[in-house]
Amino acid sequence: MASLHALANPARFLKLARPLTPALFWAGVVLIAIGAWAGLTQTPADYLQGETVRILYIHVPAAWLGMGGWSGIAMCSLAYLVWRHPLAMVAARAIALPGAVFAALCLVTGSIWGRPTWGTWWEWDGRLTSMLLLLFVYLGFMALLRADSDRGGDGRIPALYGLAGSVLLPIIRYSVVWWNTLHQGESIGLTRSSIDATMLWPLWFTLGGFSLFFASVVLMRMRTILAITKAEARMRRMAR
Repeated sequence: MASLHALANPARFLKLARPLTPALFWAGVVLIAIGAWAGLTQTPADYLQGETVRILYIHVPAAWLGMGGWSGIAMCSLAYLVWRHPLAMVAARAIALPGAVFAALCLVTGSIWGRPTWGTWWEWDGRLTSMLLLLFVYLGFMALLRADSDRGGDGRIPALYGLAGSVLLPIIRYSVVWWNTLHQGESIGLTRSSIDATMLWPLWFTLGGFSLFFASVVLMRMRTILAITKAEARMRRMAR
């Protein structure tokens, strides 16, 4: 908690974020490139799905970050409501767009994967439908942030929305267990995986790479938001 409050100072945060942003970005790009190369050239095709299974190296990280992004928004919302952390809603705002992009990417890649596997681009399946709802929740959060800013709000309403939206996360996670679904069950767990190791290993590169890339984008957006806020404050002082 002490380290969390230490970063409450924007100047201290920026001192850390400036060198960290390019480091995370380029590390992410390298890992994504390695994972993509390995996934396309070094792994066998699936005996049932053939070459289409290779989309998992993008689809799984996209699903992970679509859900992980909202987890970050929920934690930032909690930090703002409980501790009034001054950078909490800046972080939530920075997470929202890349989180929405990855949620959309998850749906698009899932649809492409589902066409040859299920014979349809879309099915009102529990996992697909709940992920689509998460995308709409992201869009609603961004709209609410803008409306709250335009009316001079203090951020509490978007923060409450950020917490409420987290209800979707366990629904997405357990939808394949709770409902009869076309979507396959859990393939990757903490201790075991139903995916053969010869196909699984590149996924760790793309998963780590996209996660680092996501973090770098969030830091870039936070720095931009803080710079815009500082410039607007300076303009208001000059206008007096």
